Amino acid sequence: MSIVLFIAGLIALVAGAEGLVRGASRLSLSWGISPLVVGLTIVAFGTSAPEMAVSVGAAASGTTDLAVGNVVGSNIFNVLFILGLAALIAPLAVHVQVIRQEVPIMLAAGLVLVVMALDSRISVAEAALLLALMVGYTVFLIVQARRAPPQEQSDFAPDVPTSRWDRHWSVQLLLVLAGLALLVLGSRWLVEAATAFATALGVSELIIGLTIVAAGTSLPEVAASVTASLRGQRDIAVGNVVGSNLFNILGCLGLAGVVAPGGLPIAESVLNFDLWVMMATLLACLPIFMTGREIARWEGGVLLAYYIAYVTYLILAAQHHAALAAYSTVMMSFVLPLTIVTLAVMVVHRKPH
Repeated sequence: MSIVLFIAGLIALVAGAEGLVRGASRLSLSWGISPLVVGLTIVAFGTSAPEMAVSVGAAASGTTDLAVGNVVGSNIFNVLFILGLAALIAPLAVHVQVIRQEVPIMLAAGLVLVVMALDSRISVAEAALLLALMVGYTVFLIVQARRAPPQEQSDFAPDVPTSRWDRHWSVQLLLVLAGLALLVLGSRWLVEAATAFATALGVSELIIGLTIVAAGTSLPEVAASVTASLRGQRDIAVGNVVGSNLFNILGCLGLAGVVAPGGLPIAESVLNFDLWVMMATLLACLPIFMTGREIARWEGGVLLAYYIAYVTYLILAAQHHAALAAYSTVMMSFVLPLTIVTLAVMVVHRKPH
């Protein structure tokens, strides 16, 4: 029943996000709000709605480890798995604005999160600051886009379906309400199923949040990035991941921390390991994006391999497996140093076009 509940929760989350984005986009456009604003707010945040719903729902119900694990795990999944998979399909182009602006802002948000988590807790005030930064960043994007030439502004316009059945405002409002209801219901089912998984498997809710729930709530990002890669919209795939990571840190954790009584406690394992893995994946974006302004297929393969290695570590650690010590030694002594050297060589010998 837990598996059924988990699958039903995922379906409800994805359907709820789709309904919310479609209804809110059509409703906003019919009210005269510019497509530019809609594209930079409703549509941009839509793919992260499942993470938001699950993290806030988990925080409100007291399962704060799941709320934190979902965000940290989703960010790791976004970079290593989604970008890796999309790059294997087709080398991903990286827009110059992503390199110069979005990636540094994403790294700054990650550093702010690390500083806040050093005392093993994100307080309500700190969570409110994260939310304020999210609002400020969104306003900044809208102002920046408005000043861009009309041709560039059209790039931010959402691709809203032109069907007839949802043209009336009442249907659009119903879609928004139904989407919100499905997000709430789906998040509740997913949290219940994740808690049951943790109990049945004898692992912590944090591990479930970092793996199964993180991957499940990132399904909209998987669909959006892979579809963009298949259609040749290679820069959209990268922008989607970077934007989602920013929203996860500032929006999801911010709102979850405000909702959770007393803020969000940060588990010791997250502070000692997972948070730094997340920062490493975010930092890895910078040299990869800077070298040639594209993510090559082999780089996508490396990203996927690292995600497999990360999940393998979590599984071994959860089971207190005898091979954990040897596995950790190999990763720390050989694999990570080799990766650092490779990235350094790439930066020195390959210049942006």
